[in-house]
Order: sequence, then C-alpha cells, then structure tokens
Amino acid sequence: MVSDKIKELAAAKARVTELESTIAAELRSELAALPARFGFADTRSFLIAVKAASGKRRGRKPGAAKAATPKRRKRAKITDATRASVKTLAEEGKTGNEIAKSLGISLPSVQNIKKALGLVRKKKN
Repeated sequence: MVSDKIKELAAAKARVTELESTIAAELRSELAALPARFGFADTRSFLIAVKAASGKRRGRKPGAAKAATPKRRKRAKITDATRASVKTLAEEGKTGNEIAKSLGISLPSVQNIKKALGLVRKKKN
C-alpha cells in the first residue's frame, strides 16, 4: 500500500539525515587530527606547510602594484536622452564610431540602440 511506502520513505530519509550528520562529525574530527598526525604543533603551521608544498601561489604577488592591472571602463548608462541623441545623429548621417565617440558610449551600444529604434537595414544574403 501507499501508506507503507510513505512510512518506508520517511524512515529512509531519517537514516540519510543521520548518516549525513555522522559523516560530518567524523570528517571534522579527522581534519582536526591532521596537523598532529603529520607532526605539527598547531593548525597554522600545518597550513603554511601545505601551502608551501603545493608550489602554487594564489592571488597577487607581494609588492605588485595595483595600477599594473588595466583600468576597466565604467558601464555606460543608456537613458532616453542617449537614445534620442543616437537617433538624431544617425539621421544626420553620422557613422556608428562618430556617434559612439561623441556620446561616450561603445560602438556595440550604438548598434544595439539603432537596432532597437529600427534604424538598421537588414543584410541581404
């Protein structure tokens, strides 16, 4: 019957929950015992040794200047005024590059605005 299957399922779920908590407790105790097992006095010195043994450095090198990374452009805010300007300039015959430079937005943004306004002709195959 269905009720027997539901009871069986509930018992299985309870067993899974019990197993998960048992595994978590055993894992914590095994991890806590690792430093002593390998002859280290404390966890910090054990972690330093593990990092040194891996041979890989993560993150920035010490002393690396933050300015060494190229600056990212701020994301342009496309407003209704920007859309109107794109439309006006496009109708005046300006190129996409000219429009992008004059408004301070990217060429793909200009193209997307023109497409949304229906100012782009479809390519003929």
